[in-house]
Amino acid sequence: MRPERIVILGNAGSGKSTLSRILGAKTNYPVAHLDRLFWGPQWTKPEPEAFRARVSDVVNTETWIIEGNYPRRTFDLRIPAADLIVWMDTPRIICLFRVLMRSLRNQKRSDLPDGCTEKINAEFFAFLHYVWKFESNDRPKIERLRLEYGPKVPVIHLKNKRQIEQFLSSL
Repeated sequence: MRPERIVILGNAGSGKSTLSRILGAKTNYPVAHLDRLFWGPQWTKPEPEAFRARVSDVVNTETWIIEGNYPRRTFDLRIPAADLIVWMDTPRIICLFRVLMRSLRNQKRSDLPDGCTEKINAEFFAFLHYVWKFESNDRPKIERLRLEYGPKVPVIHLKNKRQIEQFLSSL
């Protein structure tokens, strides 16, 4: 049976957005990028209730792919409703390289909100630190909340291109 509600988790630069777009095209499921739902123009933060309402609107549909973490803000909504969780286990050096390259290219990305661009500034260097420390600082918290809200939701770990291709062909 093909999952109908899929959560994709992982570090920045791990391939969450790319996988969600490919998976959305393959399944014809709508894709929600949490960064687009969260951030306003010029990286302004929303009211917590407004963000949760946007996520809830997506979760309350029949099929979806939601990529992004935001565990404390949204796991109680998303994880219990999910049929499958995909962890992108991309090595952090690759994540760091991808984040750096996409920021240097500064191209429009469909997973970023309108009015938000990636720039090389102090926030960017703090973000690189976040990417480098994700496995030790953030992943354990995300995993703890995942287990709290969806201990029985199946999880697939994808570490490389071959595993991603096998996963996609299995659907």
